[in-house]
Amino acid sequence: MIEKKVTEAIQYRRSVRFFETTPLDDEKVKKCIENAALAPTSSNLQLWEFYHITDQDVKKQIATACFNQKAAKTAQQLVVVVSRKDLWRKRARANIRFIDHNFDTFEGASPRRLKTIKMYYEKGIPTLYADFLGITGLLKYVLMQIVGLFRPVYRQTRASDLRVVAQKSAGLAAQNFMISMAAVGYDTCPMEGHDSLLVKRALGLRRGPEINMVIGCGIRNSKGIYGKRFRIPFNDVYKKI
Repeated sequence: MIEKKVTEAIQYRRSVRFFETTPLDDEKVKKCIENAALAPTSSNLQLWEFYHITDQDVKKQIATACFNQKAAKTAQQLVVVVSRKDLWRKRARANIRFIDHNFDTFEGASPRRLKTIKMYYEKGIPTLYADFLGITGLLKYVLMQIVGLFRPVYRQTRASDLRVVAQKSAGLAAQNFMISMAAVGYDTCPMEGHDSLLVKRALGLRRGPEINMVIGCGIRNSKGIYGKRFRIPFNDVYKKI
């Protein structure tokens, strides 16, 4: 099968609610997940994990957690995108190790630039992400609002703000995955409707991880697409300034 080009894949992708019983190639799905991990992410922290569900018992548990909607029950496989804001320390250290071993390949590499980048991960990221019961984040938020009266500042410093940042990055990864699946002729359905606690239990996850999205995967059945695609007229949402 010839892979679709980007625009073709985007236009082909639909949220499929009912899948055929045709099995999927695990390796093709895995490759699409690898593409998901190439998505842009805030500060390159990559605060995500991807759970590729092929085990039938686990799939049934997650389908139950998704209220047994057909997009979950008939899916041949499931992919769960998990947001991992709690791993910011580990991912910051991973960036530092990468920089230490690869900095000479960076454009404009210099000792001064190396020091600046490492300082960002060693001091800047902890200052932003470290929090105690939400109190530290609130204090940082108030401080930034005051500083912001005089110059541009980064204002998203509360724990809730940083959860949104991590979830946005995970959402970008999920879109990469779904477009990649469409490119190879596979179909998907992102499901917001789920009991996140039950999904986490099925995956053996504890408090820190957060479920971003459960994605049903398979080959579309003719009954699986509910009518023509509807989008708000483009000129209503496009604002050129």
